[in-house]
Parts: sequence; C-alpha cells; structure tokens
Amino acid sequence: MTVAVATNQVEGEVEVVFAPSGLRGFVPVGSTVLDAARKLGVDLDSVCGGRGICGRCQVAPNDNRDLSERTSTEANYNGRRAIPDGSRLGCSARVLNATTVSVPAESQVHRPVVRKSVDLTDLVIDPVVRLHYVELIPPELGDDRSDLRRLTDVLRVELSLDELAVSLAVLQRLQICLAANERRGITVAIHQNVRIIGIWPGFIEAAYGAAIDVGSTTIAGHLCDLATGEVLASAGVMNPQIRYGEDLMSRVSYVMMNPGGEVELTRVVRGALDDLIGELVASASVMRDLVVDLVIVGNPIMHHLVLGIDPTPLGQAPFTLTTDLSVDIEAKDIDVYCDFAQLHLLPCIAGHVGADTAAVVLAEGPHRSDVMTLLIDVGTNAEIVLGNRHGLVAASSPTGPAFEGAQISCGQRATAGAIERVRIDRETLEPELNVIGDAPITGVCGSGIIEAIGELFLSGVILTDGTIDGRAAQRSARVIAEGRTFAFVLHEENPRLLITQNDVRSIQLAKAALHAGVKLLMERSGVEELGAVRLAGAFGSHIDPVYALVLGLIPDCDPHRVRSVGNAAGSGALRALLSASARGEIADVARTIVKIETAIEPAFQAHFVAAMGFPHSRDTYPELARVIELPAPSMPNAAADRPRRRNRTMVPQEETQ
Repeated sequence: MTVAVATNQVEGEVEVVFAPSGLRGFVPVGSTVLDAARKLGVDLDSVCGGRGICGRCQVAPNDNRDLSERTSTEANYNGRRAIPDGSRLGCSARVLNATTVSVPAESQVHRPVVRKSVDLTDLVIDPVVRLHYVELIPPELGDDRSDLRRLTDVLRVELSLDELAVSLAVLQRLQICLAANERRGITVAIHQNVRIIGIWPGFIEAAYGAAIDVGSTTIAGHLCDLATGEVLASAGVMNPQIRYGEDLMSRVSYVMMNPGGEVELTRVVRGALDDLIGELVASASVMRDLVVDLVIVGNPIMHHLVLGIDPTPLGQAPFTLTTDLSVDIEAKDIDVYCDFAQLHLLPCIAGHVGADTAAVVLAEGPHRSDVMTLLIDVGTNAEIVLGNRHGLVAASSPTGPAFEGAQISCGQRATAGAIERVRIDRETLEPELNVIGDAPITGVCGSGIIEAIGELFLSGVILTDGTIDGRAAQRSARVIAEGRTFAFVLHEENPRLLITQNDVRSIQLAKAALHAGVKLLMERSGVEELGAVRLAGAFGSHIDPVYALVLGLIPDCDPHRVRSVGNAAGSGALRALLSASARGEIADVARTIVKIETAIEPAFQAHFVAAMGFPHSRDTYPELARVIELPAPSMPNAAADRPRRRNRTMVPQEETQ
C-alpha cells in the first residue's frame, strides 16, 4: 500500500488522514471531506456531485468535533442508505481541525464484494459505466453555448472529464430531459470516462447491468446493481435454436444445408436475449432503460451467431474464428432493446474454445495461482484449461452429448422427473434412486448416468473394459439379456429404464475423449500431478467428484482436490460486468493461452484407447483407492458374454450345465 506523507503545510491548512488507505495531506480549513478525499486521491464514492442526494460519500470521523456541525442536508437526508449515528456525509461535513476519517467499504468506489449465490470473492467493483448527477444553469440570451456544450463544460469542471463523446440516443433526449426538470438537474451515464451513453431527468441513484451466458441448451443471466454488485435477479430461458439441432454441430449442419440459415439462428437467439432482459428487469422491478451495460459469453458458435456471423468455418478444419478479440458494441446492434445499453463480449480462445471458457478462467483464476489447476467445462465438447500463473494451455475434446443424457437409452435433461443420484447395494444389486423435483420418474440425467455406471462398476456388474457381465445375473434378476449383450434394470415400473451395453459404450467414448484431452495438456505442460480440478457447467455442477474419478473422466488425484464450481462462465461474465480491470485481465490472459488441437495430435488416439477402461486400462488410481474400494481389474468371460434366455431371465452359461 502506498501512503501519502503530509509535507509543506501552509497557513490556513490542516492535516487529514484517511483510513484504511493511510492517505494523508493538508487541505484548506473549511474543505468538505469529499473535496479533501478528491485532492488526496482517496477512494470515496459520489454520484450526485456533492449535493447530498445520493448518500454514497458517508464517512466515519474519529472525532466529530473536528468537523463542522451537522447540516440541514444531512438532517433531511432520507435516501436508500441511512446515515448511522456518528457518520457524516462527506459532501456536507467540513474539516475544521486536523482529523482522521474512516471510509467504510460501502462508501468506496472500488469496493470489494462477496456473494454467496454467485462466486465473486475478492472482486473489486469498478464498472465501466458510472452515473453522474449535474445541474445546469439555465441559458440566457447572449449565451450561445448549446445544451450539450453546457453539459460537457460542467462535467469538465466537476469531474475533470475532457472531450467527451456522446451517443445519438443522448443527443435525441438531452433537451427533453432538461425540459422535464426545469432545464436543470439531470443524471448522465458515462462509459469508460470517454462517452456519454445515457441521460435521465432528475437524480437517478442506480444503474444496472446484466451478465449472460449463452449456452447451446440454456441462456442464463444475472441482473445486478453496477454500483454495489448486488445480484437483483437471475433467470434462464431455453435456447430456441434447439429446434434446429440438439447440439452445436447439428446447427452448423443446418446452416450448411440451408443457405441463409444462420440468419434464422441469429434471429431466434437474439429474440431470446431480449426476452431474458425483460424477464430480469420485471423480476427486479427495474426500469428497462436503466440497464446500461451487458456482458455476454458463449462458445464460439453461439458467440458468432449472436453477432450475426456465419458459423460454418467453425464446423470444418482449420476451425477459424472471425475474431478472437473482445467485442464492444451497443446492445441494439444485436436487437436487444435497452435505450442506452452497451454490450461487451469476452474474447474467444480458439475455434472450439470460446468466450465461455475465457469467463471460466476469469472466475477461477488459475493464472493468479501457483497451484496447477485443471478447469473442465463439460458439454457437447469439453473445454479444458490447465496451468497456473506460469502459463495456461487449452484444448477441446469431442465428448459428444452423452454426459447431458443424449444418446443414452433412458437419458434426458436435468429436469423434474430425472434420476440424478444412484446407489446400488453391493450384495443385492438393488438400486436407491434420487429424483429431481417432486415428480414421477421419467428418465436419467447426466449425473445419474455417471453414478449408475460407476455404481455398477463398483458392484462388479460392469467389468474393467466396460462389459456388462452376464454372470451378475446369478446375483440379481435385474441383470437381463438385451440382444447379444446384457443390461441392468435401473427402474422396474413404468417407464422401465435400462442401463444397456450401448449406454456404457457411449459413456466410455465420452469419458475417454475427455481423459485423453487432459493427458495431452499434462504432457505438453510437463505435469504429473494435478493440484486442483474444477468441474464447471451444468453437468459439472452436479457430478460427484468421486464418481468422476471412478469412471476415469480425469486422471487419478486426491478427490478432495476436485470441486464443482457451477456456472463459472456466468460468474466470470459477472466479474467482467462489474470490473473494467477484469475485462482487461482476461483480454490479456486469453492471448497468452496456448491452444492444443487434439485432432492433429498423434498421441491423442493412444491416450483415448487407453482411457476406455474403468477407471483406466493401464493407469492405477491409488489416490482414489484411499477413499473408496475399487474392484480388481477384470475381463469378460467368453461363455458368459453369450446370453441365453430362460424364463425371460438371463443366467450365465455355467448355470445351465
């Protein structure tokens, strides 16, 4: 911390010390505490320009006797933030004697914020859009300055802001707003201290922003107060592009087979974004024109479609992005209608590693740590980032949609009625099921599939190579014949849900692709041990870390180092919304991440084949074995692998002899 040292006192000045910054200096007797803070570079908030309206400049003097008496402005103040006993408004209290003044966190512009529902730990709020209340002297005959010139002249004097640009929307409303408030007090929104982007008559206390993660299945957003960081509303809508294809590549195929199809995909996703903003502001009872900043993240295909860019180059080698830089435009450019809202899209990292992964990196901060951290955002493609402050590498592995319940005979999305947790008795093989919501069972979601197969492996029903062992029919009638292979009856009643051999193979292919991608990054980085593993995304937020290791989704490590981090992409988007420095941080970091293309790496196939086994065909899992008993490596019995039907219940070959 840099501390200013008071020197060169002159007559008529007194020393003021500000805590907790330690900044100090001499100011003229009678200066307001706010003026003293500005002179000494102290972080003290004020929207109203020192008019005693906003209440954000509250301070706690060590001794009120060193300050002037409470003013009528303070006595009559009834704003949103009450003034505690002993505290003062910095814009009203004047310094009479040498004093020490504490600036509470709530009164700091760059205040730290901690949230429970969305992880913003240690974030320092520094939004790119700020509100300023100004009062203009009514024009007089002979004063040839325009209203805009008079406005910028006041901002130059009060805030030292020179040569401000102005948006067309502000120009169109300037005289209307002045007339609505007797041509005097107005509130303006200034973007990055260089451009006036919003204007309202009278005093406006708060402006709002939204952070949105555009996923291939769900579009999720948070609305928050830009000054305090408080999340006021959260909502999600289904991505309407689903009707054109369940996964990203099918949507790219739709565009390839339907010239101009990208226009329709762009239209529907933009409509969903506009609807989501409407839902958020309605939930928070906020006026829509007070939403002044938006941050959007998404995978490369969603990123391009939101911007109206043809995504087909991303569907074929060499998977070239139109841009991998941050994008700053106005919200209306993508048909999201908030009068003054600006829009920022985080940078993409590579053709299959998008702005959503950049947001995960920003949220989890491996580049700020010495710990070798693995980030995995599991979806149709698994985006993987590995590294620490010494460097990051990234890749995308083609896991397919199996982890999301697709291509699974009994699979479904994680909605009401889906089995999400499974435990199987090791002796009787009877399952215990946990279902999402108060609803009848309809299927099994991704986390349920992982646990069901993991439990069957731990129970000896599934062998190391992924074969469902017909010999388990001796232990339970739930092991049945299914064509030329075996299946396990997970749920007897309507609907009858089976874990089939094809289901197991689908999970094997998905987890082997993920494991192989991780192994490639570890080899490239010279890493033999993972210090931390973070599972992000809808699937990652629900999977049990132990079962992720049991199936071998990731190399062996201490399960206590594996943690689900939920929608880390959404958390990263919020950080970028609330902090200009966070935007600059991820823009710089994204350019340094080394991208590994799994499709052209010779070692990928070998790693993929070896990772097909549970947990792995070759590697042992000693760390996992410390917390759970793993079955001995096992291979299928040729005779038992040929099912024979007797009274509709399969029994192994030896039982018929």
